[in-house]
Amino acid sequence: MDQNSRKGIVKELTELLTKGNAHVTLEEACADITVAHLNQHVSNLPYTVWQLAEHIRIAQWDIMEFCINPKHQSPKWPDEYWPTPEATADEASWHRTLTQIQHDRDRFIQLLQDPQQDLLAPLPHGTGQTLLREAFLIADHAAYHTGQIILVRRLLQDWE
Repeated sequence: MDQNSRKGIVKELTELLTKGNAHVTLEEACADITVAHLNQHVSNLPYTVWQLAEHIRIAQWDIMEFCINPKHQSPKWPDEYWPTPEATADEASWHRTLTQIQHDRDRFIQLLQDPQQDLLAPLPHGTGQTLLREAFLIADHAAYHTGQIILVRRLLQDWE
């Protein structure tokens, strides 16, 4: 792949990871939520807004670490990818979750921008995964759960 093509792909991936395009961003979905609503359950749904955001954080962190550390051990699926059902967050832990999501996303974007990284080369310690695939995975996963955050907020009457 020539450098211009690579730069164009990295630009598109960066926008996919940081902008909403066809939907709101995670940051927009999480903005201005009341602390009371962070931990409020909605009938027939197994998670709260904070639990969804924390799940995004854990999964994105795992993907990032998998990409850079051949010795990384992923959490056990599914239990360690989710907070416990009774887990709650206060305002400080909510902000830590959102800050860590942004930090790990920025780290991943820096990895994509590294011209030494071949976006299409299988990761040596994986089973065929590439950086391109992992970028799509992060974006797809975050978008899916961002929609769920908005749904929970709508059901809590905390979204316009």
